[in-house]
Amino acid sequence: MSAADSLEPLNVSSSPRERFEEYLQSRGLRQTSQRKFLIEAVFAEHDHFDADELIDRLPRRGEKNYVSSATVYRTLREFVDAGLLKSFQLDGRTVYELDYGYPQHDHLYCSRCRKLFEFQSRDLMEIRDRVAAEKGFRVSGHRMIIHGICRECGKSRRKKRKQDLV
Repeated sequence: MSAADSLEPLNVSSSPRERFEEYLQSRGLRQTSQRKFLIEAVFAEHDHFDADELIDRLPRRGEKNYVSSATVYRTLREFVDAGLLKSFQLDGRTVYELDYGYPQHDHLYCSRCRKLFEFQSRDLMEIRDRVAAEKGFRVSGHRMIIHGICRECGKSRRKKRKQDLV
């Protein structure tokens, strides 16, 4: 499940790896070679993914840098807790996306091809902030996923309908 339109990363003072090391130190945990490998693998691409998709991209048992499925699931939760990733539910799956170093954004989701398209909207942010101010609410973040059919899937459906009519 890849991002069709990538957002421009923000400038941050430390790398995701450095940020994660600070998180681990604050909890008395150690940085393992598996954690180092996973953070590099996750931050190598700007993708939306679930744990199984990540596991499919990783080395297999017996290969260099192999990481067990249990370690992948546990480390992904740690990445979320550390503020490096965001997770959300989509079609019954937990989907992850990069958070650290990326701007607030929302998504369009094609229910046919299952692609997520990222977008930013200044207008949406202004509405959110205005409504929150009116209600005396302090915003810590939001998530919006608009479900529908993307242009490509819409084109292929129309073509099939024309053929059916002939």
